[in-house]
Amino acid sequence: MADLPTHTIVFEILTRLPAKDVGHSKSVCKQWYALLSTQDFVKIHCSRSVVSSNQRVLLIDDLTCSVRPIISNNNDFGPSSTVTFPFHHQNNDVSILSHLNGLLCVCLNHTYELLLWNPTTTAFKHLSTPDSHGFYINNLDAIGLYVDADDDYKVLHIKRRSGVLGVYVYSREVDSWRNIPFITRQEYLSPHFNWSAGTFCGGTLYFTVCEMGA
Repeated sequence: MADLPTHTIVFEILTRLPAKDVGHSKSVCKQWYALLSTQDFVKIHCSRSVVSSNQRVLLIDDLTCSVRPIISNNNDFGPSSTVTFPFHHQNNDVSILSHLNGLLCVCLNHTYELLLWNPTTTAFKHLSTPDSHGFYINNLDAIGLYVDADDDYKVLHIKRRSGVLGVYVYSREVDSWRNIPFITRQEYLSPHFNWSAGTFCGGTLYFTVCEMGA
């Protein structure tokens, strides 16, 4: 029996494995590491993970974090597995702001710092900088994760401060923040309007803005 081509193994077999097993497979060889790190692999793997049998829910409770499978036929949860936070945090400190392809953007509530965190691989990255980038204020800011045309994962941070709007983008590839122009209705700058987390769909990042109490 002839050996299977590497491309077939990676894109027809490994894309069907749980994310943790994919992470372990990256250590097989440099070729597998490169192929498993491509955006094409991530897209196929995520699309196959959407099936009901692969759905998981991440639960954060005080100092602990756990993952539980969703049992679709009775709307219940399976046995939980504990996930250890790889970064320092305090009690009831971690808030999930946005997610994309298994990557989370979270905020540490006691310091307002933003982090990127992959619960499967435990890798994380602090996004805060000495020049005040990467700090999130609840009810005033909005966060969205997206992937650009060059397959670079980015964080869009909308900040409202005393009626002034600042919009910044963090690039994971470059590991830096930059300011970008952003036009919106003047009344949306008021704290009386609430901005949702961004939803990335069809290559566009969408936000919902609604008047509080309306």
